[in-house]
Amino acid sequence: MGKPVVLVTAATVSELAQKLLREGGADIEFMPGAVDEDALATALARDHVAAVLLRGSPPLTERVFAAARGLKIVAKHGAGVDSVDMASATRHGIAVMVAGGANADAVAEHALTLMLCLAREVPRFDRETRCGAWRDLKHFTREFHTLTVGIVGYGQIGERTARLVQACGAKVVVHTRSKPALPEGMTLETDLERLLERVDVLSLHCPLTDKTRGMIGAARFARMKPGAIVVNTARGPIIDEPALVAALKSGTIAGAGLDTFATEPPDAANPLFALPNVLVTPHIAAATTDAMVRMGTIAASNITSYLRGEVYDRRNFLNPEVFKGV
Repeated sequence: MGKPVVLVTAATVSELAQKLLREGGADIEFMPGAVDEDALATALARDHVAAVLLRGSPPLTERVFAAARGLKIVAKHGAGVDSVDMASATRHGIAVMVAGGANADAVAEHALTLMLCLAREVPRFDRETRCGAWRDLKHFTREFHTLTVGIVGYGQIGERTARLVQACGAKVVVHTRSKPALPEGMTLETDLERLLERVDVLSLHCPLTDKTRGMIGAARFARMKPGAIVVNTARGPIIDEPALVAALKSGTIAGAGLDTFATEPPDAANPLFALPNVLVTPHIAAATTDAMVRMGTIAASNITSYLRGEVYDRRNFLNPEVFKGV
């Protein structure tokens, strides 16, 4: 019997991750093109494909898991598994693991960057200066330390974002399903509606689920301050995108910083791109060299440990009930 194969749903993964996988006795196959349901079902129908190192968000559906003959583990290169049918994976006895916290610092830094740029209207001034306009002494921006920032979702990314925001002097209000012990100076707001009314900046860090899909829509934009800013480095569908466009055009909110979109990649004609009070990036909040190495390393360690009957870090295991050991 040949070596087990780890299928990487991308053209590459860090050299250290590849080294760990090969030292663990596995071969590696890459999927450099578009990775859809058909491609995954075909690739996983082979007996020797034992693991998927999941980069991006290709669909791991019931059809894909039903076709998989030798698959034992899906290891996410990151934390979001909204493209994975978790119930199906569990029914088929397939472990799903994440690289917990590996990209948290990178995403938190990116979220803070979007907040600061929007609070100080950097995109506007950059655009106007390039067009020959000089400063308007009648127009002033806000100092970030005077603002109140609402953090929705307090996992590892949300926690790190909150700490960075607090370090910059802004007030932090956290909304989460749990009741964490917050650092001194932060406050917990269990009611999302009340949080929306209080904050100058709303930063989203919750996972995409049936409950959070479209969670921030027209009614909730209407509850926010007229000068409020929305930042999304989580998942695009958490925001009702047409409602966001309407709120930005009407002045219901002042600006938006988006690293994620309802459809990715977004259409070039997306109306958000025509709005001057929107700052966009192409889902690259986690794309730092450091985070790539950490995510790849943890994903590879999750795989190699599991294939020899061990668990690398139980905090990364989303469906531990499938684990049967050696």
